Amino acid sequence: RYQRNENLTSACFFQITHYKQYPPNISKIYSYFECRRKKGSQFSEVVVFGLQYLLKKYLTGPVVTEEKIQEAKLFYQMHFKQAVFDEEGWRKVLEKHDGRLPIRIKAVPEGRIIPRGNVLFTVENTDPNFYWLTNYIETMLVQMWYPITVATISREFKKILAKHLKATSGSLEGLDQKLHDFGYRGVSSQESAALGGAAHLVNFCSTDTVAGLLMAQRYYGCPMAGFSIPAAEHSTIISWGRSKEKEAFERVLDQFSSGPVSVVSDSYDIFNACKHIWGDKLKERVMERSQDSCLVIRPDSGDPAETVIEVIKILEECFGCSLNSFGYKVLPSYLRIIQGDGIDLSSVDEILQKLSDEGWSAENVFFGCGSALLQKLNRDTLSCAFKCSYVETNGKGMDVYKQPVTDPSKRSKRGRLSLRRNSDGFLETVERGAGKPEEVSPSCDLLVTVFENGSLMQEYSLEEIRKNARLREEELNPPTLHNHEQELLHNHIINGIH
Repeated sequence: RYQRNENLTSACFFQITHYKQYPPNISKIYSYFECRRKKGSQFSEVVVFGLQYLLKKYLTGPVVTEEKIQEAKLFYQMHFKQAVFDEEGWRKVLEKHDGRLPIRIKAVPEGRIIPRGNVLFTVENTDPNFYWLTNYIETMLVQMWYPITVATISREFKKILAKHLKATSGSLEGLDQKLHDFGYRGVSSQESAALGGAAHLVNFCSTDTVAGLLMAQRYYGCPMAGFSIPAAEHSTIISWGRSKEKEAFERVLDQFSSGPVSVVSDSYDIFNACKHIWGDKLKERVMERSQDSCLVIRPDSGDPAETVIEVIKILEECFGCSLNSFGYKVLPSYLRIIQGDGIDLSSVDEILQKLSDEGWSAENVFFGCGSALLQKLNRDTLSCAFKCSYVETNGKGMDVYKQPVTDPSKRSKRGRLSLRRNSDGFLETVERGAGKPEEVSPSCDLLVTVFENGSLMQEYSLEEIRKNARLREEELNPPTLHNHEQELLHNHIINGIH
């Protein structure tokens, strides 16, 4: 019952009464969404992702019915204890537009990398009678903060991994498998898992979050966006008892004799397991495996960097290693490590740097990330905001804005907006009345109409989105340039599939 009426009750309560508060004779409300620029922030740019899902699931088609109007009327009467729900307005949407929302949304193509502080999408009513709809749907649309933030953090992981992989191997082979999504059980809901899991798949194809795969399939046209391998957990190991840890490991090898397999090995003593079980009692069984059926050992406790260093040294002692073309050590192809405990942007960089300092290639290690990827973030991580910037009253347009004296960073943009690349190569938001007319023409605008009057106007496949989000060449080979010169390289995309 709730799901049937979610469109009319998905606004915050205070937005229900806003139709009574706008000026008389108003006919247009135009608002925009951005990730505000914040001095000293860890993230200077964002990955746009997730709007297509919200539009398809919640706003496309006839979303207003008489049944929903009656349910919402009763619901808000009970809440406010007075008649403030705009029953007449919603019925006009039903009668005049067949229950389709007379709204236009223009947005940056999904997957694009946009510097903070720029407009990402705009919303406006297309019928002057329904000016109040623009900000009524704000609450739902601002939830874009979540997939944008996950996709952005995931891509930051990719930058770090690419930097170390290229520096220690000269290649980016396997980059899109280097960070595995372990976050499914740590998120707040199924929808969070789906949105966050799909956002990670913009950058990588390694995941255990089934909900993200289903979302990518259902809403972004990708039959299978990510992959995993059979893996042990502590319950499948400790259920054998401490004295039979070797038998537990052997059982996994027997059951998954072909294809890679991951085995958590710290149930009791990770170092003993690596040295005396994997490196002695089961050594021959491990060496029988191949690159395509490698054993991936998973430590899951202790200091991440120190533990990985100690584990890789033990494995070198037991199984040997070789040098790659860059002179860094690589374990035999049948043996790798995955570190999934204590992983965030800082610890991944630390682990890979310490491995490099010890002469090891980043080829040896995979990572799994859970809460730091999907849960340890909020709307303030990227300072996401939705603000009104233009209105029309009595047939006249007016640029509007907020400018709090107590916080200049919250100054909002003015007028109708466009996003374009200027003559210096910078992406910038043009506020109406600024710049030359030809610079704000539709042909220059990067904002694309994606939704209009209840219909999805533009659809992106995950393949297109991944292409938009690829790492740029300067992110793999950071030049010694000033910030201005670095931004001039913004649109230089590397070749290949990464």
